[in-house]
Amino acid sequence: MKQLPKFFAAHLLLMFFSILASAQDNKDQRYIFFLHNAFVEQNPLNVAHPEYGKAEYNEILASFRKDNFVVYSEIRSKNTNAAEYAKKIVKQIKALLKKGVPPSKITVIGTSKGGYIAQYTSTYLANPDVNFVFIGCFRDVDIEQAPEINFCGNILTIYEKSDIYGVSAIKRKETSKLKINHFKEIELNTNLKHGFLYKASDLWIAPSKKWANENYDLN
Repeated sequence: MKQLPKFFAAHLLLMFFSILASAQDNKDQRYIFFLHNAFVEQNPLNVAHPEYGKAEYNEILASFRKDNFVVYSEIRSKNTNAAEYAKKIVKQIKALLKKGVPPSKITVIGTSKGGYIAQYTSTYLANPDVNFVFIGCFRDVDIEQAPEINFCGNILTIYEKSDIYGVSAIKRKETSKLKINHFKEIELNTNLKHGFLYKASDLWIAPSKKWANENYDLN
């Protein structure tokens, strides 16, 4: 995997240390790990997808931060291995837990490829009290192609009716062998296909915030 520039890697390290420091200062703080889609991994943010338009990555982060979440996110290197990257996220979550952050105040949110990383994180972390939001990132063939994934935690899945790359994940829930405390699904009907998750849209961001605030009824 291509290495991040040293100055960028150092910046990310400092950012996470600041997150750990805030964890010590404020036990009521809530944390979001946001994992973007593959297009952001492969292209500069000013490049538009030919069908879906620009990925509103910074706008998505700004929306979460506006509601006082501490957000950890980075633009990944090209061709990042999803399962291996998930192990990095697991280490960071465990560092927060070690600092005394309650698991229910930690939420991992992923769109498309980022959603698969979030699913692997759920599997490897195996903590039923951490929150996860999987967005546009399950197909029925995943049961056979990625049998190692097991949902664990408080799981919200969001998918778009017109999107062939993300459907109901009920089948994965049924085959998962780890503990799931809460599970809910939302089907959107925007007709934007996979492009719905490129947008900083409250149609998926608002329920994600509710889930991160432990509002598992989404009311």
